[in-house]
Amino acid sequence: MSVKNPILGLCQQASFLISAAKVDQCPDDSGLEVAFAGRSNAGKSSALNTLTHANLARTSKTPGRTQLLNFFRLDDERRLVDLPGYGYAKVPIPLKQHWQRHLEAYLGSRESLAGLILLMDIRHPLTEFDCMMLDWSVASGMPMHILLTKADKLAFGAAKNALLKVRQDLHRGWGEAASLQLFSAPKRLGIDEAQTVLARWLQLEDTPAAEAEG
Repeated sequence: MSVKNPILGLCQQASFLISAAKVDQCPDDSGLEVAFAGRSNAGKSSALNTLTHANLARTSKTPGRTQLLNFFRLDDERRLVDLPGYGYAKVPIPLKQHWQRHLEAYLGSRESLAGLILLMDIRHPLTEFDCMMLDWSVASGMPMHILLTKADKLAFGAAKNALLKVRQDLHRGWGEAASLQLFSAPKRLGIDEAQTVLARWLQLEDTPAAEAEG
């Protein structure tokens, strides 16, 4: 039985690789990796676990738990990276400053970074952090795909309206800098679409040419 999307086979064998507090602790800067970024409690860990069909990333109801750069191996040449959540008020200022400094160092220096998945809570999109990441994406030319997470928290029509509103705001402020879609980990909404983006960025040649919504 053939697998329609080649990312699926890799996801099924995904495994934890290493955690890094600083850029010099990251794995060798070779191959390809896709990083997941988002404000604290935007649903990064849930999205990673859902997309890989595994329990790779620890989920918590306490925002700010992801304090390290966590690398997950797909194969010898491909990785996923769970970046520290940002923006949670109860995190001590020195820790916030540490996260920001090393997050910026990672984003600015990582040659193997092929794309960035930015997660936004559909009920609170385009926060200051989100806008900062979009600005960086434009300035660096880094491909970005946005998951509007927790779409199940809204009625279908309201979720579609929110998607349209964010798309309009994106085009107005950042042009074609990012594609976007609805996503819900509990409802498994948007998984195929997101995996198609991952497969394209990770250069899995047999990926269907379907474009992400947006």
